[in-house]
Amino acid sequence: MYAHVGDRLVVESPSTGVTRRDGEIVGLHHDDGTPPYDVRWSDTGDVTLVFPGPDAHVDRLGEPRRSMPQATRTAGRTHHGSVYGGDAGDVGRRLAAARRRKGLSIEAVAERARMAPGYLSYLETHTADPGSGTLVRLADALGTTYGALQGGGTDRPPGRGSALRDPHLLGLGEEECRGLLSTHGVGRIAFTSEHGPAVFPVNYEVTDGAVAFRTAPGSTTASAVDQRVAFEVDQVDDAMSQGWSVLVVGRCRAVTDPVEAERLDEAAHTRPWAGGRRIDWLAVDMEHLTGRRITSAAES
Repeated sequence: MYAHVGDRLVVESPSTGVTRRDGEIVGLHHDDGTPPYDVRWSDTGDVTLVFPGPDAHVDRLGEPRRSMPQATRTAGRTHHGSVYGGDAGDVGRRLAAARRRKGLSIEAVAERARMAPGYLSYLETHTADPGSGTLVRLADALGTTYGALQGGGTDRPPGRGSALRDPHLLGLGEEECRGLLSTHGVGRIAFTSEHGPAVFPVNYEVTDGAVAFRTAPGSTTASAVDQRVAFEVDQVDDAMSQGWSVLVVGRCRAVTDPVEAERLDEAAHTRPWAGGRRIDWLAVDMEHLTGRRITSAAES
């Protein structure tokens, strides 16, 4: 018998062939995919170490799978940190951050939560959807709450988590600033309106050394034209207590060239979230570009 992570282990009655229990294989202990396996049972959500008997078989779901990455094998590992190289989801990053803040190893947390260390490592480093029972046990083991691990409080401003134990504020070079700006999304335009200083969030695009955004004729943001303004974009990672920000300072101009406006329309990654008749493009030329990143001193 051999398996891959993601296959299902099915245990059947030897006399009737009826499925008695099944679960997802979430961890391997041998490079060739032979038993034992860490199995998350579908009926309880618990993860246990299983040595399959003659009444068990592996269901591969009918699709060829790639060779098992080295990062997902758990044999002979000491899980003092995340050893997997997958694409961590938000739940996994919150788990890893909470564990590090407590100064606990993966083995220690897994023992408290009554699960296999390999499965906890998988949760920390892969996009996964663990059951509510699993998260409740992990929250108890980490001294936090189920809601915190789920990302509760998303309607609150970001940055409410604990600061890093040893944070480092790093200045970013112009090339990295341009790269972060080019991820697109929502930024903030700061200027002086008729009522005084104003800051508005806008969906933006980056083009030809400028940041461009759409606005409605006669709107407050339209009054930023011909002003020297600031445009800021940032990313705050509450789970890791890290983040970055990029600041553009330059003169705001109306895009009056129909060819340039058409090019911006065609290249736009999204329509303005605020809706309405936002047909006018404004652009802020990048006269001054700076950025900063908060990270752990150990990672800098």
